Amino acid sequence: MSIISASAARQSLPTQLDRVEAGEEVSITRHGRVVAVLVRPDVLAARRATAAWRAADQIETLLTRARDEPLKPPAMTIERADELIESVRSDRAAR
Repeated sequence: MSIISASAARQSLPTQLDRVEAGEEVSITRHGRVVAVLVRPDVLAARRATAAWRAADQIETLLTRARDEPLKPPAMTIERADELIESVRSDRAAR
């Protein structure tokens, strides 16, 4: 991967595009920090697809784990939920 400054890239853009078309990646820096990378569209698409497949595999793992784990018992009984609802209703009615 080649690294060039933004000002050099601006002055030699056609040359940089030829390098990218030939398969090279070109990093463009500003004040010593990489701010952009020129890559061919097919390379970018392949990287995005790889990331999407990786995310899909992670989701599949989470779903499988969720299916295999037993459900946790409810944190509150139905009776306690009814008590709380009745309490809220009576507080509202008292206003």
